[in-house]
Amino acid sequence: MKRIVLLFLIVSSFNCTAQLFGKNPIINLENFDKQRVSWGYYLGLNYYDFKFEYEGIGKDILVESTVGFNVGLIGNLRLNNYFDVRFEPGLSFNQRNLTFPDFAVPEEGLREVKSTYIHFPLLVKFSSERTGNIKPFLIGGISTALNLSSNANSKEDNSNNVFRMAKWTNFYEVGLGVDLYLEYFKFTPSLRGVFSFNDELIRDNDPNSPWTGNVGTMKTRGVFLNFTFQ
Repeated sequence: MKRIVLLFLIVSSFNCTAQLFGKNPIINLENFDKQRVSWGYYLGLNYYDFKFEYEGIGKDILVESTVGFNVGLIGNLRLNNYFDVRFEPGLSFNQRNLTFPDFAVPEEGLREVKSTYIHFPLLVKFSSERTGNIKPFLIGGISTALNLSSNANSKEDNSNNVFRMAKWTNFYEVGLGVDLYLEYFKFTPSLRGVFSFNDELIRDNDPNSPWTGNVGTMKTRGVFLNFTFQ
């Protein structure tokens, strides 16, 4: 039975590859892109980082990034054969660990920054001509995000082990991907970079704080790997 299942999976894989990349592929979802409005959802991974700029000379703050998770919805408005406007509201979860320098006890300089963003991107998608069941594209735009884990309203700060960030952050986004037209749906892997416009750090009450005193700006940057189903 295991051999039969394995054989079925191999044959299905070859059949799918032939449909997408063969010399004369069967054209799937031929009229899909003629829809004025289409909908979908995405799942994916993210990798967030911080970019620091400093007020004066000093040691760098070390950032340990981890891989997080994205999930969201897609609304696509077709403008013509090459351009679409997309709205992709979603949730992203991530954690970044910051190690601040010059602490005698290393644990005092460690902050675990957990972020839960509600993300609102408005994007323009520029696609090439469709070739068989494949259509590459470039995408870019702006977005805003609400950080539910910001601690922005807390009166306590790093002296009480509370790291504070701005509630709202604005980004610009650029990326690329490829639409793959399968038999029953369109599957799209894409890679996108997100870059914050604004400083997200809320300073400690003490202007000479060893955690925030030397920080000029702290901005999020990250990479999204999303898999879209329409």
